[in-house]
Amino acid sequence: MSADELSTPLGQKRSRLRRFRLPFTVTQAIATLLGLFLLAFVGFALFNDDPLGGEPIAHITLKPPTPDEAKEAAAAADKANGAKTEKTERAAAKDAALPGQKTITIIDGSKGTRQDVVVSAGNDDKADTPPAEPAMAGGINPRLLEQSRYGMIPVMAGALKPFSAYAMSTDAERAKADRMPTIAIVVTGLGVGAARTNDAVIKLPRAVTLAFTPYGADPGKLVEQARAKQHEVLLQIPMEPFDYPDNDPGPQTLLTSGAPEQNLDRLNWHLSRIQGYVGLSNFMGARFVATEAAMQPIIREAAKRGLGYLDDGSAPRSVAPALAKSLAMPFARADLAIDSVPTGGEIDKALARLEGLAKERGLAIGTASALPLSIERIVSWSKSLESRGILLVPLTTAMLKSKST
Repeated sequence: MSADELSTPLGQKRSRLRRFRLPFTVTQAIATLLGLFLLAFVGFALFNDDPLGGEPIAHITLKPPTPDEAKEAAAAADKANGAKTEKTERAAAKDAALPGQKTITIIDGSKGTRQDVVVSAGNDDKADTPPAEPAMAGGINPRLLEQSRYGMIPVMAGALKPFSAYAMSTDAERAKADRMPTIAIVVTGLGVGAARTNDAVIKLPRAVTLAFTPYGADPGKLVEQARAKQHEVLLQIPMEPFDYPDNDPGPQTLLTSGAPEQNLDRLNWHLSRIQGYVGLSNFMGARFVATEAAMQPIIREAAKRGLGYLDDGSAPRSVAPALAKSLAMPFARADLAIDSVPTGGEIDKALARLEGLAKERGLAIGTASALPLSIERIVSWSKSLESRGILLVPLTTAMLKSKST
């Protein structure tokens, strides 16, 4: 009896045919096929030389142009180039015209060609007149500016100085000031508060000089508005006070401990903040203006650039008067601060003292902040000033009068 017969259940006979079995399962077969597919894909990606990397490709059939089409395209190109050349030549001819000349265009009626010819304008007296001085926005003369690392700063152009170019007095007004007692008032600390600055620009008489600090969101625009109202403009330079840094004038303050090169670099930063000012003034700075070694390079630089200097009179030991005199630069020193006590009565008394000084010496200079009360009292006081025999003048007029006397 065979082993198969022994394993067959009782009562049954084992089939003569044996069932065929695969040597692997269906899962194993699927996994093997996936592996082969992945291996083939990796091999194709590594060894196939396809510079386009599978990007889409479009096949376009280009048909060469016919001889007639080629001729038409060439003719169109020649026409365009001829028009461009003619236009360029005409523009060059017009640019070549000098003052006292004009350019006329002659058109050939048969061919349609154009020719520009420069001829005399018919006014020989004006033919040699030089072109007008170019001007920037707000009447700023570009010849009186030079580029610094921070922007444009003032400079002299031959004998022309910013001090005289941006002065707001006429020769007739200066001649009148020489014959009368005069007062100059400088309102300081402008540029930071736009509303307060606008009040000063609009309400104060045009003879009042406005001094701007280099700070504020857009001091240049405010200065343009002031100059449009014919106010002379000063730039206040922050300088070290005795209680610095507890009392800090602001960024880029000139310091007695700083090297001259450092202070001059900071000065250039301040000079670039606005344009069109006639001179400089100290903003605080009691310690700095009393230190000759620190102050001398600043005054020398201001004189070299054709600017004046106003000492606000707050530091009795200031060396600015002596330094300015040695350089023969326009200079003035304020006699008093009008609103040091900011009440209506005290401001009126200070203005009366200015009148007394003007009648006694022929000239007096006062400073004031842009407090609404100060502006109000100055406006009211100035209305009847000339009837009392005293003339309100811009600062440059006071500086020139002081220098002449």
